[in-house]
Amino acid sequence: MQADFQGATVLVTGGTRGIGRAIVESFADAGANVAFTFRSSTDAAADLVETLEGQGTEALSLQGDVADLDAAQAHVDAVVEHFGAIDVLVNNAGITRDGLMLRMTEDDWDAVIDTNLKGVFNFCKAAYMPMMRQQSGAIVNISSVVGTTGNAGQTNYAASKAGIVGFSKSLAKELGSRNVTVNVVAPGYVQTDMTDELDDDTQEAILDNVPLDRLAEPHEIAEAVLFLASPAAAYITGHVLHVNGGLSM
Repeated sequence: MQADFQGATVLVTGGTRGIGRAIVESFADAGANVAFTFRSSTDAAADLVETLEGQGTEALSLQGDVADLDAAQAHVDAVVEHFGAIDVLVNNAGITRDGLMLRMTEDDWDAVIDTNLKGVFNFCKAAYMPMMRQQSGAIVNISSVVGTTGNAGQTNYAASKAGIVGFSKSLAKELGSRNVTVNVVAPGYVQTDMTDELDDDTQEAILDNVPLDRLAEPHEIAEAVLFLASPAAAYITGHVLHVNGGLSM
């Protein structure tokens, strides 16, 4: 899809690698000004800013923990101050702390819920009033196929990703009258650093359940995000777009 975001301002959480980086780069390619958050990967953030600016994109990197509401507010405020608006918010930041519930610690549960679900709340809350005042905006939250199907050893992750769906549908009803859309992209298995670490047998077992018989590329998830943030999706809100090669059929 050749979306045009010329002059628009986009904020992506967790934007330095994998799906997040693909989203940042895709919006930049489409003409947007791009801001992104990161927690600790300062070298990757600096490299991404340098790459984007070398291509003529105005870029802003913001370091902090998405689970911190004050940090989220400061980041959104910085974007509005720097660019004058926030047109698109993509909540992508997420972590895993996998393990059977029998052995899952409270810290493992809290860390995943705080980052994956509370982080979405924090940034949506921070962007709520700016988008309300503009009477325009698009929010795209990244969930997961696991939020729909569940997965043994990922009760914390599945709960966080399922929570994003209910949260997004509710927020879509709150913001619809102000011309702000809220949608969800739910990826399946994606070719990233994390899946690169899986052994051959595990990857084969995954592919056995994917009708398209391959992992997604990060840019394929990014394309879905751009669509839902674009004028082509202006009458779509509260929707969950599954991008998983048929895994959840």
